[in-house]
Amino acid sequence: MELLRSGDNARAATEAIRGIGPQVLQYLRSLLRNEGDASEAFSSFAEHLWVGLGGFSGASSFKAWAFRLARNAAINLRNEAWHRRVRPFATGEATALAEEVRTRSSSRVEGQRQALDELRRELAEEDRTLLILRVDQELSWEEISAVLSAGKPLAPNTLAQRFVQIKKTLRELARARGLLD
Repeated sequence: MELLRSGDNARAATEAIRGIGPQVLQYLRSLLRNEGDASEAFSSFAEHLWVGLGGFSGASSFKAWAFRLARNAAINLRNEAWHRRVRPFATGEATALAEEVRTRSSSRVEGQRQALDELRRELAEEDRTLLILRVDQELSWEEISAVLSAGKPLAPNTLAQRFVQIKKTLRELARARGLLD
């Protein structure tokens, strides 16, 4: 944030993408369950962070703001039919940086992701997002509320109660598949 305060937005964005990029990429992989889509959403996230970092107001934590950008990138990717018909564009320094971060972390998380994806696939997208943000990214309930609220505030205690139900559902699925004793 010091770089941002000093007006060095390009270096601030570079450090931000390098710092939080691997976590965001893991989130996108878990959410989208497709490496190509996750890569494309991550590039979009990086571009939006690069361009929008100067406008970060601090109304929420930087981490919550970044994950909201990532979630919006994933939603936009799913909502735009063209992404299946054309090849992804490669523009700018942010895209190159996004590719660097994506490539470095790719092999490390693949094994873990496959095991969890089997169970997470059974969850609704909203529940899957809540689980990823809380467990994988360790966001606070307030940060998760900031990421998930789309104009209407979500009470952190409501999210916590929903999380308890999600854990019960996952436990039942794991038992049914013989993953738990």
